[in-house]
Formats: sequence, C-alpha cells, structure tokens
Amino acid sequence: MKGHKMLAPTKATPSPTVLAAFVQRDPTAVRALYRAYGRLVYAVAHRVLGRDDLAEEAVQQTFVRAWQAADRFDITRDPAPWLATIARRAAIDVYRREGRRPTSPLAWVAADHRAVVSLPPDLDTLDAVWHVRRAIDTLPPDEATVVRLQHLDGLTHTEISERLGIALGTVKSRSHRAHRKLAKLLGHLREPIA
Repeated sequence: MKGHKMLAPTKATPSPTVLAAFVQRDPTAVRALYRAYGRLVYAVAHRVLGRDDLAEEAVQQTFVRAWQAADRFDITRDPAPWLATIARRAAIDVYRREGRRPTSPLAWVAADHRAVVSLPPDLDTLDAVWHVRRAIDTLPPDEATVVRLQHLDGLTHTEISERLGIALGTVKSRSHRAHRKLAKLLGHLREPIA
C-alpha cells in the first residue's frame, strides 16, 4: 500500500455498493477505500508521528486492521471517522514500538567520547558564529534559505531543489551569489596563510 501520497483522492464517499463489498472483504473495495481515504489516514498518522516513514507504516497497518474488522463496519455510516480512529491507534502503536527500540546505556559509552564530553566553545569561536549568523541574516531571504538548508540541514543542491520546488539551476545560482556575498562580509574571519 505504499505510494498513498501519489494517489489522487476521490471527491465522494464510496458508494453503498463499494462499502458493502468492503464488508465482504472484496479487494477491489479495499482499494477504492484506500484511494478515497488514504490521504486522510496518512494525515492522521503523520500528525501523531511527525515522520513520513512511520506515517506510511501506520497507513499500511490502518488498512490491514480495517480489512480485518470489515465485518464490524456499519455501511450506513461514513467510513472517515472509523478509519481516522484506526489510523490514530495504529500510529500510537508505531510510536510506542519506536520508543521501545533498544538503546545503549550511557554507562557503556566511554567517558571521553565526544558525544558525552563537549568543551565550551572559546570566545573566538562564539564571535565567529555570531558574525556568520549576522551575515546570513543580511542576505535576501531566498539566498539565506538556500545557505541554511545547505549548511545547517546538510542538504545537497538537488535536495534543496526538491524541498523548495524550484529548479536546480536556480538553487545553484542562489547558492553561488550568497557565498560570494558571505565571502566579502566574512573575509576578516579567514586565518592568515603562513
């Protein structure tokens, strides 16, 4: 049942005939329900989980559970609230399962591991960070967004293009312009070459 986000939702509730076929566990009817309510189920699951991959898993579980409970469904009612309730419960189950994943006790991590011990930054580093943030804030919003996505979120130009819904060439030109401006604004922070 992957790919639910790509399916166009139907505007109308499935017909009573389709709902009756669903109660009989007709695979065609299940697909019709999925097309009609997949986005709703995904939205409910994503609201609980906040992650696409986990929400997709909850969507699959929702329709499996609905299939298993089909004989208890009242075909005179709109299936949306029923499916939303199942989706919410499935999402909570996925959330709980994720919370039970094995973790390593802190005692197993070496005392000098960099994740445990972090020294406070020196004043020069704090000053440099402050200057960089101020410089980014002076950029036009479209260029600042590209810089932040590239350097703070670690996205590639292609990923930024997909996230912002703009052409790859546009991302590259904004990045180039922004970095050229930042180089001028932050030139004083460069270490002298020995």
